[in-house]
Amino acid sequence: MNEFDLQNLTSYQTATQVENELSLQRYVAAVMRKVYSKMCVGLLLTALTSWLVLSSQTLLTLFFSNQIVFWVLFAAELGLVIYLSARIDKLSEGVAATMFYAYSVLTGITLTPIFLVYTGSSIAMTFAITAGTFGAMSLFGYFTKQDLSKFGSILFMALLGLIVCTLVNLFLHSSTMDWIISIAGVLIFVGLTAWDTQAIKRMAAASDQTALSKVATMGALTLYLDFINLFLYLLRFFGSSRD
Repeated sequence: MNEFDLQNLTSYQTATQVENELSLQRYVAAVMRKVYSKMCVGLLLTALTSWLVLSSQTLLTLFFSNQIVFWVLFAAELGLVIYLSARIDKLSEGVAATMFYAYSVLTGITLTPIFLVYTGSSIAMTFAITAGTFGAMSLFGYFTKQDLSKFGSILFMALLGLIVCTLVNLFLHSSTMDWIISIAGVLIFVGLTAWDTQAIKRMAAASDQTALSKVATMGALTLYLDFINLFLYLLRFFGSSRD
């Protein structure tokens, strides 16, 4: 092989590598668009469900006049998200997506009381702040070259600590601890939004076409949970009581 052939081979390999990289980037971008689309549909279903329940005295009475009914709904919501997260690899694409949307509807029901506690304008303002914060951190997670995986264990431990502190404060009723929990909750879910986005991007890059829908559903559920939790913690700061 002469020098000219070697140069041509090197150029061919480089061009092939570049084309493969571009194809991978296009595929990952397509998966992420599907992730965000499903997440937005889930948020829309949650908002629509809350509005429908809020506008019906019959539904309000059905779901919230009896604490047992509410706790059954909450248990079903928790069980559904745990089952979906654990079994998504064994579920069909249609079943996984249906379960995600069902979870979004259940969340809409259980979140309805916030519309009875806070003013509509403060909820709308908090939603806008949440959307802006979530969008900025998700974009950071998507485009940053920094490896965020090292923060995953830290954020997970912080989340466990947050849950424990929240449960403890149910008995202590400490307003100071409540503020600390709220601040920590915002910081944790801001960090998780960036970390989860990068993790989903990597998961998409490692998947193939046959797993596209499942990756999109799992990614949508993950970011949906980040958005909802960030919204609820921010609402503690920006929500105005109806009283």
